[in-house]
Amino acid sequence: MATLKFTQDHEWLSIAGDEAVVGITEYAQAQLGDIVFVELPETGKSFAKGDEAAVVESVKAAAEVYAPLSGEIADTNSSLDDDPGLVNSEAETGGWFFKLKFSDQTELDGLMDADGYKAFIADLG
Repeated sequence: MATLKFTQDHEWLSIAGDEAVVGITEYAQAQLGDIVFVELPETGKSFAKGDEAAVVESVKAAAEVYAPLSGEIADTNSSLDDDPGLVNSEAETGGWFFKLKFSDQTELDGLMDADGYKAFIADLG
Protein backbone atom coordinates (compact mmCIF):
# COMPACT_ATOMS: atom_id res chain seq x y z
CA MET A 1 0.00 0.00 0.00
CA ALA A 2 1.27 3.46 -0.88
CA THR A 3 2.02 6.12 1.73
CA LEU A 4 0.94 9.70 0.95
CA LYS A 5 3.29 12.55 1.91
CA PHE A 6 3.40 16.31 1.17
CA THR A 7 6.04 19.05 0.89
CA GLN A 8 5.97 22.73 1.85
CA ASP A 9 6.30 23.43 -1.91
CA HIS A 10 2.83 21.85 -2.41
CA GLU A 11 3.93 18.60 -4.00
CA TRP A 12 2.33 15.30 -3.06
CA LEU A 13 4.13 11.96 -3.12
CA SER A 14 2.58 8.54 -3.23
CA ILE A 15 5.37 6.32 -1.92
CA ALA A 16 5.62 2.57 -2.49
CA GLY A 17 8.93 0.88 -1.77
CA ASP A 18 11.72 3.06 -3.18
CA GLU A 19 9.54 4.82 -5.77
CA ALA A 20 7.42 7.95 -5.39
CA VAL A 21 4.76 9.23 -7.76
CA VAL A 22 4.95 13.05 -7.62
CA GLY A 23 2.40 15.74 -8.48
CA ILE A 24 1.14 19.07 -7.19
CA THR A 25 -1.63 19.34 -4.62
CA GLU A 26 -5.22 20.47 -5.07
CA TYR A 27 -4.24 23.64 -3.21
CA ALA A 28 -1.39 24.37 -5.65
CA GLN A 29 -3.45 23.81 -8.79
CA ALA A 30 -6.23 26.03 -7.40
CA GLN A 31 -3.70 28.82 -6.77
CA LEU A 32 -2.32 28.51 -10.31
CA GLY A 33 -5.65 28.39 -12.14
CA ASP A 34 -6.09 26.79 -15.56
CA ILE A 35 -2.97 24.79 -16.45
CA VAL A 36 -1.96 25.28 -20.10
CA PHE A 37 1.49 23.62 -20.29
CA VAL A 38 3.65 21.19 -18.34
CA GLU A 39 7.36 20.63 -18.93
CA LEU A 40 8.35 17.21 -17.63
CA PRO A 41 11.86 15.94 -16.79
CA GLU A 42 13.62 13.34 -18.92
CA THR A 43 13.37 9.71 -17.86
CA GLY A 44 16.68 8.60 -16.37
CA LYS A 45 17.69 12.08 -15.22
CA SER A 46 18.90 12.36 -11.63
CA PHE A 47 17.96 15.12 -9.21
CA ALA A 48 19.00 16.11 -5.73
CA LYS A 49 16.26 16.90 -3.22
CA GLY A 50 15.05 20.45 -3.88
CA ASP A 51 16.22 20.63 -7.51
CA GLU A 52 13.79 22.03 -10.08
CA ALA A 53 12.45 18.94 -11.84
CA ALA A 54 9.46 20.19 -13.86
CA VAL A 55 7.62 23.38 -14.79
CA VAL A 56 3.89 23.98 -14.82
CA GLU A 57 2.39 26.99 -16.60
CA SER A 58 -1.08 28.37 -16.13
CA VAL A 59 -2.97 31.33 -17.50
CA LYS A 60 -1.83 33.20 -14.37
CA ALA A 61 1.79 32.14 -13.79
CA ALA A 62 4.56 29.60 -14.21
CA ALA A 63 5.75 27.56 -11.26
CA GLU A 64 8.49 25.04 -10.61
CA VAL A 65 7.91 21.53 -9.40
CA TYR A 66 10.82 20.45 -7.23
CA ALA A 67 12.26 17.00 -6.67
CA PRO A 68 10.94 16.22 -3.18
CA LEU A 69 13.58 13.52 -2.75
CA SER A 70 16.96 12.74 -4.31
CA GLY A 71 16.76 10.14 -7.05
CA GLU A 72 16.26 9.26 -10.68
CA ILE A 73 13.21 9.82 -12.89
CA ALA A 74 11.71 6.38 -13.57
CA ASP A 75 8.75 7.56 -15.66
CA THR A 76 6.80 10.67 -16.65
CA ASN A 77 3.10 11.24 -17.25
CA SER A 78 3.00 11.66 -21.04
CA SER A 79 -0.78 12.26 -20.83
CA LEU A 80 0.07 15.80 -19.66
CA ASP A 81 1.69 16.56 -23.03
CA ASP A 82 -1.70 16.36 -24.73
CA ASP A 83 -3.89 17.34 -21.79
CA PRO A 84 -2.15 19.57 -19.21
CA GLY A 85 -5.61 20.31 -17.78
CA LEU A 86 -5.44 16.91 -16.06
CA VAL A 87 -3.45 18.73 -13.40
CA ASN A 88 -6.58 20.79 -12.66
CA SER A 89 -9.16 18.02 -12.91
CA GLU A 90 -7.14 15.21 -11.30
CA ALA A 91 -4.38 17.00 -9.36
CA GLU A 92 -3.81 14.27 -6.80
CA THR A 93 -4.50 11.26 -9.06
CA GLY A 94 -4.22 11.21 -12.89
CA GLY A 95 -2.47 14.60 -13.05
CA TRP A 96 0.80 13.29 -11.59
CA PHE A 97 4.06 14.58 -13.11
CA PHE A 98 6.75 11.93 -12.65
CA LYS A 99 7.81 8.79 -10.84
CA LEU A 100 11.03 9.12 -8.87
CA LYS A 101 13.16 6.17 -7.79
CA PHE A 102 14.64 7.68 -4.66
CA SER A 103 17.93 6.82 -3.06
CA ASP A 104 17.81 8.12 0.54
CA GLN A 105 15.03 6.90 2.86
CA THR A 106 16.03 9.47 5.52
CA GLU A 107 14.79 12.29 3.24
CA LEU A 108 11.23 11.08 3.91
CA ASP A 109 11.55 12.34 7.49
CA GLY A 110 11.03 16.00 6.52
CA LEU A 111 7.75 15.40 4.69
CA MET A 112 4.26 16.00 6.08
CA ASP A 113 1.38 13.56 6.31
CA ALA A 114 -2.10 14.61 5.12
CA ASP A 115 -3.09 16.12 8.49
CA GLY A 116 0.18 18.04 8.73
CA TYR A 117 -0.29 19.43 5.22
CA LYS A 118 -3.89 20.48 5.95
CA ALA A 119 -2.65 22.38 9.00
CA PHE A 120 0.18 23.91 6.94
CA ILE A 121 -2.16 25.30 4.23
CA ALA A 122 -4.68 26.47 6.87
CA ASP A 123 -1.89 28.63 8.34
CA LEU A 124 -1.28 30.21 4.91
CA GLY A 125 -4.61 32.01 5.19
